Amino acid sequence: MKICAATGNAGKLRELRRILEAQGHEVVSQKELGITIEPEETGTTFAENALIKAETICKVSGLPTIADDSGLCVDALVGAGQMGAHLGHQGKNIGFQLFAVQLGALCARHGDDEANNDKLLEKMQDVPAEQRGAKFVAAVCFILPTGRHLTCRGECPGKVAFARLAGDYGFGYDPLFIPDECGVGKAEKRPNTEGRSYAQLTPDEKDAISHRGVALAKLEKELPEFLK
Repeated sequence: MKICAATGNAGKLRELRRILEAQGHEVVSQKELGITIEPEETGTTFAENALIKAETICKVSGLPTIADDSGLCVDALVGAGQMGAHLGHQGKNIGFQLFAVQLGALCARHGDDEANNDKLLEKMQDVPAEQRGAKFVAAVCFILPTGRHLTCRGECPGKVAFARLAGDYGFGYDPLFIPDECGVGKAEKRPNTEGRSYAQLTPDEKDAISHRGVALAKLEKELPEFLK
């Protein structure tokens, strides 16, 4: 199936394309289709914003479209007089009341990974190891031009590192996130005993356990029934 990826984020596009092509789909980005719209994400959940993005771009592209909304949820940053949110861009209730801090209060510049990582490290500098729990969450929405849509959610638990653990892969907060597990092959998983960050995992090791990988694996299982 030819699918439009509704994102302008190069790192996210690489992951969506890599995983979806492995599932047998053809992926074309909104940029490749000449679509420059950036939908205003006014939802209050990951799922709502994924739908807003997918629906908007689908109407323009005329193709089945996929979009995700995702973020890093940090346990230690709950409260402090700030609005519950994920580390993304807006306050969001993400389902079962796991909240983190609003990125607007953290980050110096939208889209500036280095500045955002610096701010997160600054906020976490006095947080001890046993209180640095976090998880990445993603809601992936697949929508048809008819308006029918399917949304799947994925999570990856882990913790925030004390310093960047940079590698050859990843983007965003990946150098600061240490997942509890890493992939073996394309589907199996094992404990991340080496304490490697998202950015240090190979694509296969990450896709098998990542929030986006988990959501897309669920989508792959549910899509045949949805398309009947």
